[in-house]
Amino acid sequence: MAEPGAAAPTVPAAARRRAAELREELAHHNYLYYVLDAPEIEDSDYDALFRELQELEASYPRLQTKDSPTRTVGARASTPFRKVRHRVAMYSLQNAFSLQEVDAFASRVRRLLGEDPALVAELKIDGLAVSVTYERGELSLGATRGDGQEGEDVTANIRVISEVPQRLDPGSVPGLPQAIEVRGEVYMSREALAELNRARAEADLPLYANCRNAAAGSLRQLDWRITEERHLQAFFYASDPHPLGIRSQQDLLAWLEASGFPVNPHHRSLRGREEVEAYLERWREERHQLGYQTDGVVLKVDALSQQEELGWDSRTPRWAVAFKFPPEERETRVREIQVSIGRTGVATPVAILDPVLVAGSTVERATLHNEDQVRAKDIRVGDTVVLRKAGEVIPEVVRVVLERRRRGSRRFHMPKACPVCATQLVREEGEAATRCPNPLCPAQRLQRLIHFVSRGALDIDRCGPKVLEELLQRGWVETPADLFGLSPERLEQLSMLGRRSARQLQAAIQSRRHPSLERFVYALGLPHVGESTARLLAQHFGSLEALRAADQEAATQVGGIGPTVGAAVSDFFASEGGRALVDRLLQAGVSPSQAERAGGPWLGRTLVLTGSLGGRTRAEAEQLIRQLGGSAASSVSRKTYAVIAGEGAGTKLEAARRLKVPVLDEAQFEAWLERPESEPWAPEDGDGAAGADAETAPDPAAGPPPAGSA
Repeated sequence: MAEPGAAAPTVPAAARRRAAELREELAHHNYLYYVLDAPEIEDSDYDALFRELQELEASYPRLQTKDSPTRTVGARASTPFRKVRHRVAMYSLQNAFSLQEVDAFASRVRRLLGEDPALVAELKIDGLAVSVTYERGELSLGATRGDGQEGEDVTANIRVISEVPQRLDPGSVPGLPQAIEVRGEVYMSREALAELNRARAEADLPLYANCRNAAAGSLRQLDWRITEERHLQAFFYASDPHPLGIRSQQDLLAWLEASGFPVNPHHRSLRGREEVEAYLERWREERHQLGYQTDGVVLKVDALSQQEELGWDSRTPRWAVAFKFPPEERETRVREIQVSIGRTGVATPVAILDPVLVAGSTVERATLHNEDQVRAKDIRVGDTVVLRKAGEVIPEVVRVVLERRRRGSRRFHMPKACPVCATQLVREEGEAATRCPNPLCPAQRLQRLIHFVSRGALDIDRCGPKVLEELLQRGWVETPADLFGLSPERLEQLSMLGRRSARQLQAAIQSRRHPSLERFVYALGLPHVGESTARLLAQHFGSLEALRAADQEAATQVGGIGPTVGAAVSDFFASEGGRALVDRLLQAGVSPSQAERAGGPWLGRTLVLTGSLGGRTRAEAEQLIRQLGGSAASSVSRKTYAVIAGEGAGTKLEAARRLKVPVLDEAQFEAWLERPESEPWAPEDGDGAAGADAETAPDPAAGPPPAGSA
């Protein structure tokens, strides 16, 4: 880090590129976590990316932008909830992952205050941060944290959480301000999560991975009655402004509790390193006995006057730190390594373990991902291994305890033949995956059927894995098309269905004869084609006939689709199996709708969004692009029509300039939305170009570029 007063070091190009990549990646994961409640990575992986960006910005201060994830909180709220602005910003917390980092926090506080202050320790509840506002004692607003400045209005759903006071009586609540915003955490108990997941499993719905995701998904329901059924709870710990006479965090917690707010009972006043260490060590183990999930401890300076003196930086208060518990690790023995076969034929090794209690639940299986990872960790049958749960959810073998390895143990080798159909397994050069190439393999058939009826695909209710497995075993279904020929009488013969449920299942199947084209394409299970890619293909080609006729070159003309995916699409529809599957579905009366490709002035144009838009969320902007006939892609190529660059745009903006793709700022994009029939860079009222900047805009006199070109 540069010395104070020294000239800032020159930023190497590699550091600049990496910082831009990290900003964009972290913003993406923030959006998934805070807005969609669907994180792709574990908290520990996110923390590693975040700290890498912090270190780069500390080494090269010029890299820090005002919207860097290290200076902002959460992510912008998204529709369909109304956005609301918090009275005072809801800050995030600085994280500590070791006692040494807690010591560093205490040392900074001691140096700034000139004394060793009293601290308050509170359990860090793994839920969703919220604020509730009371005006003249009446609950007037409930909101999520969002990006810290703005959240989502979830008042109706907050009201049905029984623990949240609906009204504060000014006569019995001392020091109650005229208007007060109280902050806390909405969470779901372990018991409520288990009950919810049992119900979802019976309904063949995807399960929630953990209490935090379940709480976030439940609070953001459009129907408050669904929220009410989920039995959410809450703990509160902060307010703005502070009530009269409150001088410390402990005073505030006592006031909240006396006023009717639920307060976590395990908060404690601490002084000195020994007391802090003892508290952290106690809850490292005891947290698993709680009825809710907690992933750490928050340490706060107790005196409010000292909090005010220490102040805040751009995203965190200087008077608090969140100590995060490391993932709990346990030892167990590998009894067997089995190989499971997935929908696309991928063979995945799975460790069968001696049952062991990890992070509050018993684990007996853990995926080993692929042959290379098994070999890299050298996991063998009979080995003692260290196991943990990534995010306290997904079992993961961390390493082998080599000193306890038995003599004569043998290295794992992927079997030569599929364990289900006995077909020779293959592994293409340069690929990590080993596959069963037999498309008629019963395991693949089952997984393909499960995918076909899944929520993102045809979304057929009541058609769960057990039903599909029995249908396969009885020989009544071989391909997805066979589902549409099942009669209620035949379904009644299944072991788990009665007359009523059989008729409901048959009706659910028949109701899916006319899916949207994007759902149909996703349901087919093409390699490398997820929901977003299926949407791009549907929007670009507009009909199943056009898509089936597309060769690799035509498929790669779709914005956001490269040669690998383009080849996978064309190969599927050219293959005998792909043609047969589609033909059988059509013969069964399944006809995908062509309405997804509505006409529009931006038809055939691929746009890429980068950076932060001030006036609307990225999801809202992408939806508008699609409504106007365009495609919203995630990467820039020479086929990109234009890039919309918001504040803090990074590598995509650089790519646009390098490829000479037109760039629009937010104001130009909004102006174009007002007049979508016009060209974004067309002259207006003789004032010159109204669209892309001088460096990248095409010459208006030359006319607009062809759709899909640079």
